[in-house]
Amino acid sequence: MASHRARVSYNEMIASLPLLETEEQLNMLEVLSSMIKRAVRSKEKTHSLLELEGLGADTWKNISADDYVNSERDSWS
Repeated sequence: MASHRARVSYNEMIASLPLLETEEQLNMLEVLSSMIKRAVRSKEKTHSLLELEGLGADTWKNISADDYVNSERDSWS
């Protein structure tokens, strides 16, 4: 026997909410929240640390690493 799932419209679902017990309403809220969070996460673009490669290179272009480190060390005393 084939299982058939009935589709409930948005308006029917909203109208039925007051008929649910408070615990059932809270459970539904948790389920909806989880579903929305998963949907949002799946649409988020993930980033790689490698995207930062070369960032600020122009700032350090004419600065010697040794001179910079030495000047920082000199500022500590």
